[in-house]
Amino acid sequence: MRYFKSAAFLLAILSSSVPLLARTAMAATEDPDIALPANEQEPIAADLASLLKSVQQETTHRTLLEGPSEPRFFRVSAPPQASLSLSQAPDAAAPAEDLPTEGLPTLEETAPPAEGAPAEGAPPAAEGAPDILPQGVPVAPPVTPTDNKPANESDNSKPPASEPETNESSGEPEINELPDSLLADPNPLSVPGTPEEVDIERNPVVTLEQAVELAYRNNQTLQAALLTLEQAEAALQAAQASQLPTVSAGANLTNSQQGSQESTTLGGSLEVGYDLLTGGQRSASIRAAEIQTQVGALTVESQQEQIRLDTANLYYALQESGEQIRINQSFVNEAERNLRDSELRQEVGVGTRFDVLRADVQLANARQELVQSRFNQDIARRDIARLLNLPSTAGLQATPVAKAEPWQLDLEESILLAFQNRAELEQQLQQADLSEQQRQIALAAVRPQVSLFANYGLQTTLDSNFGASNDLNDSTSFGARFNMTLYDGGAARARARQEEIGGAIAEEQFSENLDQIRFDVEQSFFNLQANEENIATSRVAVAQAEEALNLANLRLQAGVGTQLDVLTAQSELTQAQVNNVTAILGYNRALAAMQRAVSNLGL
Repeated sequence: MRYFKSAAFLLAILSSSVPLLARTAMAATEDPDIALPANEQEPIAADLASLLKSVQQETTHRTLLEGPSEPRFFRVSAPPQASLSLSQAPDAAAPAEDLPTEGLPTLEETAPPAEGAPAEGAPPAAEGAPDILPQGVPVAPPVTPTDNKPANESDNSKPPASEPETNESSGEPEINELPDSLLADPNPLSVPGTPEEVDIERNPVVTLEQAVELAYRNNQTLQAALLTLEQAEAALQAAQASQLPTVSAGANLTNSQQGSQESTTLGGSLEVGYDLLTGGQRSASIRAAEIQTQVGALTVESQQEQIRLDTANLYYALQESGEQIRINQSFVNEAERNLRDSELRQEVGVGTRFDVLRADVQLANARQELVQSRFNQDIARRDIARLLNLPSTAGLQATPVAKAEPWQLDLEESILLAFQNRAELEQQLQQADLSEQQRQIALAAVRPQVSLFANYGLQTTLDSNFGASNDLNDSTSFGARFNMTLYDGGAARARARQEEIGGAIAEEQFSENLDQIRFDVEQSFFNLQANEENIATSRVAVAQAEEALNLANLRLQAGVGTQLDVLTAQSELTQAQVNNVTAILGYNRALAAMQRAVSNLGL
């Protein structure tokens, strides 16, 4: 009975597929890529016509109610003047209707989105179009190359000269402001203590600009830099206080006893002092505190630029992992379809066990890549959550990959702008000035010191009963003090020399940073150019890989190709899609590096 079913199944497939095979064979003879020699075209056409006549006579009233319970069909794209063939018999034997040959969707266009898409089954057709004809023949309606493309998929089929699309997701809500659930806990010493406090509850979609804003609000390194700036401002206020006089007050209570006589004295004093001459220490200390405040502000600016770059890189890594899932999911779907077709061909006797094994190995490898890409996405999501210091129950999702805006400046303008804007260069100049002020402070230790003072004292004597006596004495004094260290063993001048060398080191570091900044700008600029060309090249490669896969499928169905050609074409298409995503993200990363190298662009 099992053999009878297989034979009936084979006859039904041949009955409905021979017209398509004939048209496919004729198209193959006209296609220069798959054309047969002239001496072989006529025998093949005669054999197909003879086979069609014999099969239609034997299967006029035969049905396939006892055939496989699970439908197996797939959709492929074909160039103009080519036809599709079946990979599964219809429910009832009937001649197949003519299939459309123009505007067929490509493999990438029929693949479902990566996340949330089922791993099994054929990709869905375009909305509003049936997947199969009434006779059970799977076809695709004539559509443009973008009608049936997932919303989160980048446009890889456009020619290099066209403008890149922004690839906005139509199914995801736009976020106008940051939710409170993504703001960090104001208590930095808070530590979760239960599993519920570290369980990820939500992963909202966050744009790159919102991620940068979150980093500015939450990142601990930036918050520490802001606190350091406040500390420097407080130190500046302390240094400026030396410009004002000091006022001090004191009181004393003295009990003295001499023989049988006892007396208690109560006194108080008020003194005002002012350092008239400090040997340059006061002005140098104030100037040094001002420089420290400026260095702190430049440090905050530098931290902001670096955090923006780090956030952009981790955000692009999260985007890349999502695209890897989408591409690998599409490859898994194609591998599953290829395995079903191989098993079907083996069942009807036109395929081999070797083809099934190769398709099975390809599917296993594709699933392994999909698992690894999902793991990479989890790691990337937690890595950016660490940088943004998100709450322990929050994560985020990235928007679809889109090419960033082009860089408008040429190389020379970018280098000059970086020299003007980079906070690191200004920091080195400030550091050299700070060393000079520290040298002046060190030399002030051996310079003359002059201070002024004024003192007012009041004293009264108490009797043995602690009653106030009649005598109340007050005194007033004022004057100037002079102080100068004549010899300190050379310690002050040694400290001054130390600070002088520190200034020379800062100048050398300024020159080194200048060269490094120029290199950073040039490297980012060259990366922008290289990735711009790679984007155009990869788009062409994706289009060519799609066409190669279509031809490989047609050649296999026409009997002039092998399954190895299909497997190779599928792998090459996946690699071309990966290369396209890599080129786009490489351009975005290079642009972020350029923005970091130039800095202060008001982005």
